[in-house]
Order: sequence, then C-alpha cells, then structure tokens
Amino acid sequence: MTTRRQFNKLAAMGTLGLAAPTILSTKAFAADKPIKIGASVSLTGPLASTRAGEIGYQLWRDDVNAAGGLLGRKVEFVIYDDQSSASNVPAIYSKLVDVDKVDVLISPYGANLSAPLMPFIKQRNLFMVGMFALAGNDRARSNKYFHACPWGPDSMLGWARGFFDIAKSINAKRIAIINSDLEFSSSAAQGGAQVAKEYGMEVVMNQSYPPNTSDFSAILRNINNVAPDAVFVCSYPADSAAIIRGVKEIGINDSVQIFGGSMIGPQYGSLLGSLGEDLNGLVNITTFVPEPTLQSPGIESFFKRYTPIAIEQKLDPLGFYIPPFYYVAGQIIEAGVKGSESVDIEKMAQYLHANPIDTIVGKVAFNDIGDWTKRRTLMIQIQNVKGNDINQFREPGKQVILDPAELKSGNLITPYNAARKAS
Repeated sequence: MTTRRQFNKLAAMGTLGLAAPTILSTKAFAADKPIKIGASVSLTGPLASTRAGEIGYQLWRDDVNAAGGLLGRKVEFVIYDDQSSASNVPAIYSKLVDVDKVDVLISPYGANLSAPLMPFIKQRNLFMVGMFALAGNDRARSNKYFHACPWGPDSMLGWARGFFDIAKSINAKRIAIINSDLEFSSSAAQGGAQVAKEYGMEVVMNQSYPPNTSDFSAILRNINNVAPDAVFVCSYPADSAAIIRGVKEIGINDSVQIFGGSMIGPQYGSLLGSLGEDLNGLVNITTFVPEPTLQSPGIESFFKRYTPIAIEQKLDPLGFYIPPFYYVAGQIIEAGVKGSESVDIEKMAQYLHANPIDTIVGKVAFNDIGDWTKRRTLMIQIQNVKGNDINQFREPGKQVILDPAELKSGNLITPYNAARKAS
C-alpha cells in the first residue's frame, strides 16, 4: 500500500515532469506475468485532493488478487504523478505504453488532464477507462474507451440537466450562468445554456472568469442586478469556496430560487467541513451521498475499508465523490477480462459494449463511445447542516437527493435564501 511518505518521495523524484512510478502490487503469483494497468494520479499540485481515488485502485486490486487474480494472473498498477499538469500527461502515457508495456490504461482525473491524451489513445488504438472527464470521448470517439463515472450519454448536456429539471419544476424562467474559463467548467456552462434554451428559459447573464479569480463580489453584484430565478455555477474547488463565502458576505437577490449546479469542491470532505452550514441550500451535482436510496452491500463494504486508510493517510475522510468510482474503474477492466476470457483489447471492448456489468454502484451498461447508457449523476441539496463537524455529513438528510427521481430522498427547500437559513 502506498504511504503518504512514499507519495512525497515520488513527487521529489520527478524527471522531465515524471515521477518514478508507484507499483501497486501484491504477493507474486506462480502463474505467468502480471496484468499491468497504467495510470497517472495527481499526487501533487492543485488537484492533489483527488489522489484519494488511488485507495479505490488499491482496494479493488487487493480484492481481485485475493480471489486468484484475473485469468490466474495477479493485477499490478503502474502509476505516475502527473503533478496536476496537463503538459505532463502525454509523456507519462507514452512511457506507460512504450516502456512499461501496460496492458490497459486508466485516464488522469477530469477533462483538463484527459483532453490532451485522447488523440494518442485513438491513434494508437488503446484501451482506456476514463475518470471524471466530462464529454471525455465525444470528439475522439474511440470504441475502446469506457467511462467509470455516471454522466450518461451526451454528458455535456446530461451533466447539467438535473439542475435545469429542478428549475423547470419550480417554474424558473430567468437563468444566470457563471463559469471558470477552463475545459470542464466551460463545457458544463455551454451544456447548461443549451438545456436552458431547450426548456425555453432566458439566460439573463452568461459570464466566465479567469481560473485564478478569488474575489467574486463584482460577479455576485451583477447577478443581484439581473435578479435571476436560478444561478448555475460551474467552478473548481478554490473558486467554489470563494463564491459561497461571497454569498455569505454580499447576500443574494431574493428572486433566486436555486443556486449551484456544477460546483466542484463541495463534494470533498475538506470543503464540507470548512464551509459547513454556509453550504445550506446549495443545489449541486455529485456522484454518491449516504442517503438510504443509494445504499448497497458493495458500497457499504467499500467505505468500511476506505475510511480508516484515508484517515491514516490524511486524505478525504468521507471519500464520497471520487474513490468509489476508482474501484469501479477496476471492475470495468475485470469484467472485460473475465467476460472475454482474455486481455485482448478488441475482445474486451466487444464484451463491454454488448453486456451490462455489476459494480459497487449498481449495474452499468455502455453505449458506442463508452458512456453509461443511463445518466445517474445526482443533484442534491445540502440541508440542515449545523456548524462545521464533518461527521454530520455521514448521516442521511444532510445531502438530500432531488434528482434522478428514482433515487429521490427528500424535497427541495426554496427560495435559496430560505434554504440557507433552514435548519
């Protein structure tokens, strides 16, 4: 198991933007060489909070190897630190393929890091599992790409749709959209604008901001001036926190019925703890929350094992958003290998396109570009939070599921100012 000290050592050993690889393996098997899975993880840099996902890889690898491996061969991960930099990604994955000779790949985290990799994947005809990249395969359209996350088909629109479905249900007509000027946030904002148009809503403000913005007072005052019914925010962790604090300081127009939508950061334990009750009323996207409509034996077992490891390594102690889907990435590879009875990537891809698979987050089926055939992203509202104790977020009723309907666990509190005060 990779320790925090090892992480730091790897970060210090960078050469040409690459750290020496972390080899995630277990005791040697007698049979044949291992099946190698190559990936990069942001062990350092601005996205280092996502490195908790590596625990998902470790737990899946240990489970598979304890059960005899895949095709009688042990599973081994080769992982490099991409340092949260897209410029490091092409060299890392070239090395994984050409030097380390891995059998399959898992992408870096998110659209910003994955985008420069996709032409290489398509050109070299490689098998890859995608991690949290919105519309990750929409352009390359590789038939050997399979997304581990629940965005669903046409994810640029599907990611936003739950927020706008809720807005439509309360007759919101006027929408303000703000977004960070980065790949993911821009795609989410563009999708939101398209869904708003589809639903006959008027976009009364559509403003992007530089990624290093920390003062949102002018933007929030502009929002208050146009008095929208809904505010759709596409942001990253640092700006998400600054926006929530800005709302607390400046206030928001009473016209706003719902606020949030596509804010990355409030899914992580660190921000849930630091922002605490200031998050009340936020309607936002996520992938897992501990609501009764989402419980299953597989997910409960995962968190029982994840939590003590994360606490020991001083990583996200909740781990709701990212780590389960890193385990799912392993399950996708496992299903492809077992179902096709080979590590032939053509056969693996054919099997996964033709057969739904079981995962710790439920049954998953893939379309022709490897997106889930059914959207299962969650739109939740944060409710009834008091103070900053992070452990309250382990309880149901704090992150209530509003969408999709079949997973709904509570009701929307509106308008936003009333929801911010509700407890």
